[in-house]
Amino acid sequence: MLKSILRLLICLVFFFGGIGHFLLAEDFAGIVPPILPWPLLIVWLTGLVELLLVIGILWPAQRCTAGKLAALYCLLVLPANIYQALSDVPIFGGPVAPELLWLRIPLQFVLIAAILWSTNDSSKTLIQAPSSDV
Repeated sequence: MLKSILRLLICLVFFFGGIGHFLLAEDFAGIVPPILPWPLLIVWLTGLVELLLVIGILWPAQRCTAGKLAALYCLLVLPANIYQALSDVPIFGGPVAPELLWLRIPLQFVLIAAILWSTNDSSKTLIQAPSSDV
């Protein structure tokens, strides 16, 4: 039950984040590190990825794979969060408190842990208990 609730919350974050990448693309492009080319294209592609991750997480047969991909995605966008915190890049029409920008970085790892825990298939284990059938 807790896993289901957490998955729903994660899906909502990715869904609204993905939609935001299209509706507020210019704002999101501002936090793409300048070393990367085509920031607007990156924003659109990451928005699409976030929406696809929602579908994958909601699809039971793909949930575990989608969870691993979502965790990897969170690691891959971490440089944008770090760049925003280091450069104090304003977003959505104004500055963001530096404390919030820096807090976002460790929270990314909490999100990754929540994704991996809530999307794993606990029926599949690496080590099986020995069978009592002798």
